[in-house]
Amino acid sequence: MKKLSDLQGSFELHNGVQMPYLGLGVYLSKDGEEVINAVKEALNQGYRHIDTAAIYENEEGVGEGIRQSNVPREDVFLVSKVWNTDQGYEATLKAFEASLNRLGTDYLDLYLIHWPKGDLSKDTWRALERLYREKRVRAIGVSNFLKHHLEDLLDTAEIVPMVNQMEFHPYLVQQELMDFCSSHQIQYEAWSPLMQGNIFDLDIMKDMAAKYNKTIAQIVLRWDLQKGVVTIPKSSKKERIKANSELFDFTLSDEDVKLLDSLDKGKRFGPDPDNFDF
Repeated sequence: MKKLSDLQGSFELHNGVQMPYLGLGVYLSKDGEEVINAVKEALNQGYRHIDTAAIYENEEGVGEGIRQSNVPREDVFLVSKVWNTDQGYEATLKAFEASLNRLGTDYLDLYLIHWPKGDLSKDTWRALERLYREKRVRAIGVSNFLKHHLEDLLDTAEIVPMVNQMEFHPYLVQQELMDFCSSHQIQYEAWSPLMQGNIFDLDIMKDMAAKYNKTIAQIVLRWDLQKGVVTIPKSSKKERIKANSELFDFTLSDEDVKLLDSLDKGKRFGPDPDNFDF
């Protein structure tokens, strides 16, 4: 198990950059007051990692939330992603500038390719490599890349992705993909860790929450971290943002980690990286 300390603890990426292992996701948080308040609240509670994307259409609010918080920009690990319609070398460079403008910052801590688009993503990756070399971004990576997508990218990549952000929860562990990423020092990261709310219906989760006197969300998020997976639970509610960060006063037993692993069904609640139409 990687060492876990507190809310501001981090995992080290293969280029030496420290990535806070718990962050706030803002997918479906409305631009304006909702996302501004969520980001400001999270940062003021101690979070240091905010994950957005061009397609979320809330980068302006994320930037404003950072500015309104008590936390300097350089202490925030800020992530965005290039959307599919902006993939390709020149288009990606333009999309990156547009994201920076909306966020009101002059660099990102991590920039990801949002979805694999075959050979087009190789051109996108060349643009990310350029941005990285120019120090416009501190780390680069991918999202929703399965093993064959990664192998294809690595055929021509000069820089190995630092991160792969995947749908990850007890029903979708993808251990083989995790092992492949680990062997290439690609940090694994979870989106949709709570199975889009479906996790709360599982009796096994209710039993485990009672055993540890924690919420079901806290159990799952702690499991992520103990497996060495960065996680970014989304919430715009003050109480939930706080509860999602209270993961450092208990440890799941090895048996319970394995028990959650054993729930794996290969079941997705989001799109399939091999079969999506956007």
